[in-house]
Amino acid sequence: MSPAATPRRGIVVFGATLQTMIDAAEAADRAGFDAIWTSELYNRSAIVTLAAIAPRTSKAKIGSGILYGVGRSPLMLAAEARDLDELSGGRLILGIGNGTRRMISDWHGLDGASPAGRMEELVPLVRDLWHLDQEPVDHDGRFYRCKIAALDEKSWPGDHTIPIYVAGANRRMIESAGRVADGLLAHTMCSPAYLEEVARPAVRAGAERAGRDPADVAIGTYALACAAEDADLARREAAAMIAFYATVKSYAPMFDTRGFAAEAATVRAAFADRDLKTMIAAVSDPMIDEFACAGTPAEVAAALGRYDGIVDEVVLSVPSFQVADDRVAENLALLTASCSPR
Repeated sequence: MSPAATPRRGIVVFGATLQTMIDAAEAADRAGFDAIWTSELYNRSAIVTLAAIAPRTSKAKIGSGILYGVGRSPLMLAAEARDLDELSGGRLILGIGNGTRRMISDWHGLDGASPAGRMEELVPLVRDLWHLDQEPVDHDGRFYRCKIAALDEKSWPGDHTIPIYVAGANRRMIESAGRVADGLLAHTMCSPAYLEEVARPAVRAGAERAGRDPADVAIGTYALACAAEDADLARREAAAMIAFYATVKSYAPMFDTRGFAAEAATVRAAFADRDLKTMIAAVSDPMIDEFACAGTPAEVAAALGRYDGIVDEVVLSVPSFQVADDRVAENLALLTASCSPR
């Protein structure tokens, strides 16, 4: 793996309405960003957002960052990805994630065991479904069963291949990206140091275990980016987002390995008491410096240089926890104007 000296630059379009996200995508495309990504939670569909922005953009790649692999059948996931790729003129990057074990079991009502094993079964199955014109699929695995033959030779016209990125935060899921995916999309709390010390070695280990060349696996990462003319405001908003992620026990290794286990434990205790003020206050200045690029627009643009030579693509992600909708939109506009690779 030899990431470029200057990574490709992407941005997550996030907003209160679909129209806000379409407008942000159009602006990012005009500004020259290499890729435009959409997110998904319980209240938004990455598929629908991508379908809305695809016809309104023309140059940038569009990516799901991420789309839940759980909750959709592999067959429909493959079909939806194919449609989005056609709609965008071959610009789709299919980013897939599973979320935490609890999200798999509580949100989607599925077996929460072995999220990485589930992903390692899903990705090759989706690729097989894209090539039904070549041979039928007869898969009976631990998590998925699919038996289907093409009705005609037009099931996947042409030889265009959609790249699949796997979302990862902890070492085991990052290894899965190395084993089966075209790329890794690392979590927002994967700091540059964590990427070098944990993520890159895990991708390499996964690829080598699968008999693949690690250089064939692109490494991308989300980066928490917060810009405001008032640098203190930007840092407070970044602190709130870091606190939000620190409440999730599954993300503890990203904090623990960087020496912030005590702060993260304080955040989780305050969250259990629903004490948001204490929760956010527990995020120290060194934590903000470790996990975010926050400050004035010029300071954020300079801070992104921390990822040079470490990843192939850095994707700007704006804070949204405890941040007003108009500030989210303002932040996106500032980042678009000041952090474009062009």
